Amino acid sequence: MARIKISLPEKKLAEIYIYVRISDINYGNHVGNDSVVGILHDARMQWLKTYNYTELNIEGAGLIMSDLALEFKKESFYGDELKIEIFAGEISSKSFELYYAVSNQENVLIAKAKTGMVCYNYVSKKVVLIPEKLRSILE
Repeated sequence: MARIKISLPEKKLAEIYIYVRISDINYGNHVGNDSVVGILHDARMQWLKTYNYTELNIEGAGLIMSDLALEFKKESFYGDELKIEIFAGEISSKSFELYYAVSNQENVLIAKAKTGMVCYNYVSKKVVLIPEKLRSILE
């Protein structure tokens, strides 16, 4: 079976720290795969907040996640402090890639991920160009 292999780009955008909550734990007594997606979302929101942006308003544009890939490496447990490093990947006129490296407090790699993000106007319900200020952050 072919496995997903994610290579992280060089352009680091942010380093975000998030503690694993008890609600992130599944019946296997470790962080559930669905919770990892939520942790990535939280990290992305915190990164955007450093620029006074939200996923609904980046210089008038919003964001939609068009795809997601996750490569699990190790388990994570309740109380772990996770470091989520966010990297910029490929950028087009209307979309871009974000990559993530998730490590625990002992610097053990827990997961790598990639999200495809599309700029979108929620009022007109149309894909729009990446705002110039966001493009300059990503480049």
